[in-house]
Amino acid sequence: MSELTALTAVRLVEGYRKGEFSPVEVTRAALERAEAVQPEVNAFVRLLAEDALGRAAASEERWRRGEPCGLLDGVPVTVKDILLLRGAPTLKGSLTIDAAGRWDEDAPSVARLREHGAVFLGKTTTPEFGWKGVTDSPLSGVTRNPYDRSRTAGGSSGGAAAAVALGAGPLALGTDGGGSVRIPAAFCGIFGLKPTYGRVPLYPASAFGTLAHVGPMTRDAADAALLMDVIGVPDSRDWSALAPAPGSFADGIAGGVRGLRVAYSPSLGGQVAVRPEVAAAVRRAVERLAALGAYVEETDPDLADPVEAFHTLWFAGAARVTQHLTRDQRERLDPGLREIRAEGARRSALDYLAAVDVRVDLGRRMGRFHDAYDLLVTPTLPVTAFEAGAEVPKGSGHRRWTGWTPFTYPFNMTQQPAATVPVGTDADGLPVGLQLVAARHRDALVLRAAHALYEAGATAGVRPAGS
Repeated sequence: MSELTALTAVRLVEGYRKGEFSPVEVTRAALERAEAVQPEVNAFVRLLAEDALGRAAASEERWRRGEPCGLLDGVPVTVKDILLLRGAPTLKGSLTIDAAGRWDEDAPSVARLREHGAVFLGKTTTPEFGWKGVTDSPLSGVTRNPYDRSRTAGGSSGGAAAAVALGAGPLALGTDGGGSVRIPAAFCGIFGLKPTYGRVPLYPASAFGTLAHVGPMTRDAADAALLMDVIGVPDSRDWSALAPAPGSFADGIAGGVRGLRVAYSPSLGGQVAVRPEVAAAVRRAVERLAALGAYVEETDPDLADPVEAFHTLWFAGAARVTQHLTRDQRERLDPGLREIRAEGARRSALDYLAAVDVRVDLGRRMGRFHDAYDLLVTPTLPVTAFEAGAEVPKGSGHRRWTGWTPFTYPFNMTQQPAATVPVGTDADGLPVGLQLVAARHRDALVLRAAHALYEAGATAGVRPAGS
């Protein structure tokens, strides 16, 4: 059973096709793993064992007949409790949402997974309304890191990252409004992709507007490419969804990096203080890209830290998502969320439009940058996982989570595809992530470069004990 939980989605589909194991066996193993790690890590807000086993049995019968219904038939997947999953409450980490709702609709990405026969293991934990870069909430408590239970898993898709890292399903759906796929993926040593905005449709629309993306969190880049082939298609409920991708992400993943123009920015021009062990691990991986044939230049994009503009957009979203709540309900919110929603409510429409102007200019600058470079490489985060239950590292001097995530949120503002790849560990055995960023619509290039790092062994040794 433990061997089954270590397999990628690509390998599971191959095994089903060859009759080496069945969807029921795999689902039972994944559920057993989820139940075993839940008391220590708290990755799930809800497990759906009965439904999962029923879907697995139906999948097993389809494979027996040689008639799988899609690319992920029988593969276990988890869904962040921000996204709608038919038949299960979506409580978004909040005590203010009534679990007795109708819950009769799937989010677009979930609907595509259902059509392709995926098996839903459960809903994963999130901070309240996904508002911060760590995962703890009034509803479900603290989610912990698979490598060290005293550390945070990151956020806001922390439960999703911990589940994948520990073998509770090879695939997870996360959301990313300022780094919420990449932050926990980096802290938990897995792969995470924030696609180009609109590549994966989102419904209902996020209160955080066009900062919010849906993306895959997986064992490796090949699994993410397979998942993108399923979820990266239009849905009529999302007016901003992109047209279908020009080809299969999975088919295009093996092209390598030879000849690519790679800009390596270790600190965004000295704007970010990066922990030395993080910087060293990322630099070693960048050297590996050069050895694989990429043309690497150490240079920085022309951008100043847009954190104040991001705060205006983000805090306004927090005010909007909580606007309908009564005074008593607001008193039940995460205290940090209460603070930023109040600040967001004080900002004017002119403040918001000024922040949009900053965003537009940032997008222009990055567009010009990618005329010269195919990829930008940075650390995903300047630090490794810190103490669980805190929004910022102790003694850092930061007040909000954006203080320690300067490499992630700018690329939500520009809507570019950005991925994190695990490239080593620090002295405490905690994972380090490398971020790959490309121009808008070049998701396939990000996946291809990430896959090249996996194939070259850059991620070797990044695996939590007991997984």
